[in-house]
Amino acid sequence: MSKATREFTDPSVYDEYHREFRAEGQPQDQAAWVKRATRVAEILAVDAGAREAANKAPRAEISLLKSAGLLKVLGPTKYGGGGEAWDTGYKVIRAVAAGDGSLGMLLGYHLLWSTTANVVGTPEQADSAQQAIIENNYFVGGAVNPRDNDLTITSQGDEIVFNGRKSFSTGGVISDLTVLEGVLSGSEDHIFTFVKTEQPGLIFAHDWDNVGLRLTESGGVAINNIRVPWTDALGWDASTHKPNPSILGITFSTLLLPTIQLVFSNFYLGIAQGALGAAAKYTAKNTRPWPYGGDNKDRATDEWYILERYGTWASHLDAADALADRAGEAVKNLYAGAGQHGSTVIESSNGHSNGHTNGHAAAGGRESVTPATRAVLATQVARAKVVTTDTALQVTAAIYEVLGARATGKKYAFDRFWRDVRTHTLHDPVAYKKRETGLWALLGEGPEPTWYT
Repeated sequence: MSKATREFTDPSVYDEYHREFRAEGQPQDQAAWVKRATRVAEILAVDAGAREAANKAPRAEISLLKSAGLLKVLGPTKYGGGGEAWDTGYKVIRAVAAGDGSLGMLLGYHLLWSTTANVVGTPEQADSAQQAIIENNYFVGGAVNPRDNDLTITSQGDEIVFNGRKSFSTGGVISDLTVLEGVLSGSEDHIFTFVKTEQPGLIFAHDWDNVGLRLTESGGVAINNIRVPWTDALGWDASTHKPNPSILGITFSTLLLPTIQLVFSNFYLGIAQGALGAAAKYTAKNTRPWPYGGDNKDRATDEWYILERYGTWASHLDAADALADRAGEAVKNLYAGAGQHGSTVIESSNGHSNGHTNGHAAAGGRESVTPATRAVLATQVARAKVVTTDTALQVTAAIYEVLGARATGKKYAFDRFWRDVRTHTLHDPVAYKKRETGLWALLGEGPEPTWYT
């Protein structure tokens, strides 16, 4: 793996906080996890603008997420994980993103990729992946872009071999494991697998130079002759070299898409909340009242238009927050009905147990997720994305109205909030999410599963 052309931040800069988190131990409930994530956000926010300007790969910041335990929030407790469900995971992502949008996004993608085997893998593959990720506190990146069939897979005996490239590999440069996705030669079938990042066949281009989310290390990667046992092809039958229909032929296997779409909404929302919080501190301390408006005030915080703006933004963000939470509950409940709680399999569901039930009763198994129940979930997620996208773009762009001209100084880095949101909200057109919600509202038609829905 090529790292020679990239500078990395030094994990020792956070030694004080590593010790703090070790002394406190792992959070034990949702409120404690959100509190821990908020603490991490406070640490990251102090120099977020300066770190973005320095543009070094965030090895230190990932080490902070590790020592805080946030990479494990969804993991099974039997392997040392937090045992939480996705509703907690989403809140944790949102909280971290308020301090640093790039780290919120990296955490969100990690939580999605680290649970990939739970959705598209066999029970044995899922358990093996969880044990490796949680016990080793691995950070997981992903070289996944199913829109382009630019990574091909050939079958060679008991192995599959990956060759090609991916234009985007979020978090790859600073990851321990990488999720690879490619298309099996001679077919249209996609295969997902985990590989160790530290190997010669993964060559990162270090070409991520976009306007926002600059520390997400989302540049391209070349994949040269990466060999993986057929037994590690998630959801595939290693003897027949065919997809296992009981895993990949059911609706449950498509849940990664609405799950990650809500990841997006939560870090958009967190970034916007961080922008509003940072703006409020600046307004209270630095913004001067306008002396020529006919209703002169001694302090900017008494200006009616400033109060009106903050009130409007806070109200819209609270509404978006509630919508995201409602969708998060829906994700949690659909997984629970299928026998999963975060990365934990509920006892007696799907015919196996990993020894941790979190107090939940047995569930119906993966087959309980139907096209109809998925459509309801996807619509809720789409609504959340519509509102969080529009609200985050509005708030992060408009905060300058209540800050004043001096706030455009680069040292304040208020522009990073909008740049971060604008960059990722172009991931897939939100107009299609509006269309999906419109079809549901007007015709009662739910969205069909796609790589982006």
